[in-house]
Amino acid sequence: MSIKRFISHTFQKFSRWELQVEPLPPKAIVIGAPHTSNWDAIYMLVAFWHSERNLRFLVKDSVIRSPLGPIARAFGAVGVDRHSPHGVVSDIAQQARHATDFTLCLAPKGTRSKRDTWRSGFYHIAYEAGVPVVFGFIDSHTRTYGWRGSMMLSGDRKADMDRIREFYEPLAGIHPELTSTPRLRDESPLEN
Repeated sequence: MSIKRFISHTFQKFSRWELQVEPLPPKAIVIGAPHTSNWDAIYMLVAFWHSERNLRFLVKDSVIRSPLGPIARAFGAVGVDRHSPHGVVSDIAQQARHATDFTLCLAPKGTRSKRDTWRSGFYHIAYEAGVPVVFGFIDSHTRTYGWRGSMMLSGDRKADMDRIREFYEPLAGIHPELTSTPRLRDESPLEN
């Protein structure tokens, strides 16, 4: 048993929350939602370590350049310059296309506060790379976390987001009052 899996199992023994996961496809963009607490990242990390999957997640590049940078990279952090985000989606999609296995976990809301819309990066990366979106979740109603279900995006953002909304509608984050409805600012179809 790897050290990461050992840490995951130890965490699960003492946690009041239950891990629920299905096998992940070799390549996936995992949605981390509802994102309402810093605990969300810990629960997702525990889930990935349990599944013995390497994961990547995006952080501000200032974190990577800080003294915590080596630790963040060891956990799978990829730095993003938010002042110059152009090309990030294409770069990550290209990495996903050329890798034999690739898992990126994103909290599309991008924040732990309540928002009217989600950021669309997860959608564009998955669509451009041709990889499925997996429904990662944290639900305070049932005290469960993990992932279940997936979908290939069609390019019809409204139809795709309707399916995503259907999955997340009954779920509430650790701080339920901060849970946001999955909605993109622009849900018109993508042009091919």
